Amino acid sequence: MSETLKERKEKLFSQPKNGYDRMSKQEEPKMEAYCTAYRKFLDNGKTERECARYAIAMAEAHGFTAYHRGMELKSGDKVYTCNRDKSVMLAVIGEKSLAEGIHVVAAHIDSPRLDLKPIPLYEDSELAYFKTHYYGGIRKYQWVTIPLEMHGVVALKDGTVVPVVLGEGDEPKFVITDLLPHLGAEQNKKPLGEAIPGENLNILLGSRPVGGEDDTDRVKFHVMEKLFDKYGITEDDFTSAELEVVPAAMSTEIGLDGSLLGAYGHDDRVCGYAGLQAILELEHPQHTAICMLADKEEIGSMGVTGMQSAAFDTFIHDLCDSQNVPLRECFENSFCLSADVTAAYDPNFPEVYEKRNSARVNYGIALCKYTGSRGKSGSSDASAETVAFVRRVLDDADVVWQIAELGKVDLGGGGTVAMFMANRNIATLDAGVPVLSMHAPFETVSKLDCYMTYKGCKAVYEA
Repeated sequence: MSETLKERKEKLFSQPKNGYDRMSKQEEPKMEAYCTAYRKFLDNGKTERECARYAIAMAEAHGFTAYHRGMELKSGDKVYTCNRDKSVMLAVIGEKSLAEGIHVVAAHIDSPRLDLKPIPLYEDSELAYFKTHYYGGIRKYQWVTIPLEMHGVVALKDGTVVPVVLGEGDEPKFVITDLLPHLGAEQNKKPLGEAIPGENLNILLGSRPVGGEDDTDRVKFHVMEKLFDKYGITEDDFTSAELEVVPAAMSTEIGLDGSLLGAYGHDDRVCGYAGLQAILELEHPQHTAICMLADKEEIGSMGVTGMQSAAFDTFIHDLCDSQNVPLRECFENSFCLSADVTAAYDPNFPEVYEKRNSARVNYGIALCKYTGSRGKSGSSDASAETVAFVRRVLDDADVVWQIAELGKVDLGGGGTVAMFMANRNIATLDAGVPVLSMHAPFETVSKLDCYMTYKGCKAVYEA
């Protein structure tokens, strides 16, 4: 019997469907449980150091042990290594030789934020402030008049590292003030990107003076006294500190239906957690599975803990040495899913999206053949064969997925760690969760897309 025109169209045309029309009702409780656990990861990991520490605790609870060079490894062994407390690599040794390659999920656990300057503390008009230097691509106006916290460490001259958390829970918060509308006529004339200069992102610390009326810097002294009493640090110790200013907001469900998640740091902890949770559940994969949780992606993946560091190569080289496999042979047969977020189509701003090629909320993990900007600058541009491989893997695992670009061609763009993995001669494809309000202090994602990204990572490990 010949096909009808409708049947022929269904066969020939792409017909994307909302993930809720594809996902079985039996999976919804699993999705909810996964997202509940992900929220706990977010709330306990507002910096890359905290994410690394939480990831290691999860790994050890699932039978992973710290890797030491020269360890004898066999199929099914689970090991991890942590690079300078800021990036984590986990491995589950596969049945096949490393000569046949590894399957990697690479994500990053740093997020846009405000860092303190090396000499941050000052007093002006009897108010105490910290000077900041923003980290990553932020829209500066979004960071004013919201409650803020500080997380990080202070390394003392004797080598002691002091963890610092200020403003968490019921503690007093911090804020960056803004101009009142009654006096904002001139500010209103400025372009959005210039209305709040970077040098105005100063954290208000306090206003109460101590000492006599003739003393100077009385509010600054009061602030420093409190920091010394709590942490034993002096002003000179800020020179060797890493204190990060982040939003004082916990993750929460969004929408009357609770179908979305709002939080700081979805980019890219939403994909980092997906890769992490997926590898924790592996037992005996065919190929050795690697989860890479990198630092410094938001500033170009530079530095000793970034994806351009030799730390990743060193770890894989050590694993290869345990099987007498050349690293180059392993890399040329490997695959990497560069798990990073993409922009979700926002109908409030349709002018910047090319709707046919934009990721949509609730349509699953979004594949991006290329990222970069304008003429694909800064992109690894995955081959047709690589995309076909991932299509097959995801379809076989019943993963809801879509394919997308970041936005209109001439309006900008962005990068991921993909090009740095590809530079190692590893076939690489970008994929991740579509995000609304990306890089804002409070981002929004779909529960379904989070869950499908986890399923996609697991499918790649098991392929």
